Amino acid sequence: MQISVENISNLERRVTVSMPVERFNAIAGSRLGEIARSVRIKGFRPGKIPHKIIEQRYGAQVRNEVFGDLVRESFDEAVRKENLRPAGTPQIEPTPAAEGELGYVATFEVVPEFGSIDLSDLAIMRVTADVLDADIDNMVETLRTQRRVWSPVERPAQAGDLVTVETISTADGVRRPAEGAERVATVVGSGMLANEVEMRLVGQATGGQFTVQVDHSADANDPELAGKTASVEVTVVRVSEPHLPELDAEFIRTFGVRSGQVEEFRKEVRANLERELKGALMARLREEVLDKVLARFHQVELPARLIEAEARAQARAAEQQAREAGQADVQIPYEGFLPTARVRVATVLLINEVARQHNLRLDQQRVNEMMRLIASTYEEPKQVIDLYRNNPRMLQDLQGRVMEEQVIDWIAEQAHATDHRMSFADAMQQRRV
Repeated sequence: MQISVENISNLERRVTVSMPVERFNAIAGSRLGEIARSVRIKGFRPGKIPHKIIEQRYGAQVRNEVFGDLVRESFDEAVRKENLRPAGTPQIEPTPAAEGELGYVATFEVVPEFGSIDLSDLAIMRVTADVLDADIDNMVETLRTQRRVWSPVERPAQAGDLVTVETISTADGVRRPAEGAERVATVVGSGMLANEVEMRLVGQATGGQFTVQVDHSADANDPELAGKTASVEVTVVRVSEPHLPELDAEFIRTFGVRSGQVEEFRKEVRANLERELKGALMARLREEVLDKVLARFHQVELPARLIEAEARAQARAAEQQAREAGQADVQIPYEGFLPTARVRVATVLLINEVARQHNLRLDQQRVNEMMRLIASTYEEPKQVIDLYRNNPRMLQDLQGRVMEEQVIDWIAEQAHATDHRMSFADAMQQRRV
């Protein structure tokens, strides 16, 4: 095998590979021979099918498969021999066959040089938090609130009541809706309606009417009202008060706690909160560490093609989400995703480089723990675990997440970390929107 390497740019390489055609022909001939011995074709006895028939039916497919296998094998050998570290999938172009040889040209980008990565002087803040009994109390009340029922009342509305109203908005002489009234419901104090409306609902009984001026923001859902001040006529249709279910065995069993015992229910709630808290703390640590690490290596040139490919992938994912939401034929330009794609590419490259330089290996036990953790949130955990184990792509994605967490933890252990204590509620708040 002959190899030549050309530097197209700082990170782009063109590798030309040629190999003896005899090797290709030998492998292809062997595979066609295996097919001839095993395949069944109507009108021919097994093992007696003419070579011409085998060639016509399977020749092109087998040769394509053999060429693909030889490309993968020889490319891996070439990059090892030339000490190259590809970043992303190479673009392969077969070269015109020469006498006694065949080959291809592989164009690809290489991993940039980060130099020796020493993060022992990195200063980070590590958030810590615990699940307290009060947090469990709050969650139990939240679960009861989610199962509340509403009963109509004749008294005036107060905070926490469900109030159904009909509204008519007028701005610049335009009436919304054009005919009739819009009927909506809000829990007073929830902010589901404009603040000007909700403030006036307190003290209003069924049949009550009032008019308020509402300032709509520029990004209001209704373009006819966006950025305008509207006069809103409100009629109260119904006032209902909440009734929370008792914390009894019947209520508890609806959450899968067969015993119906309060203490066992609280243990389940604690376990769920601790799982969520663990994820939130890891997300905070990941954000803190990566912000500092990426800032340190911001000057390193990154593979442009890899960034573009990631941006296109993110755009396709956004298009798919839009289609699932009912937006047909939506096309989203990938250019808007280039900044986030650059961050993602830098993150992956740096994570891999830290793992390589410091000989960090994937912890299979940690993979299994995360798999069980994910599965525990579903009704049939075993089916979820089997799905991961039988789907190479899903398993690879899971292993990548685990490896990233391992590297984040390792960096945090090496760095100068300052612990910052938070309450459970504060720790669960997203730092970025």
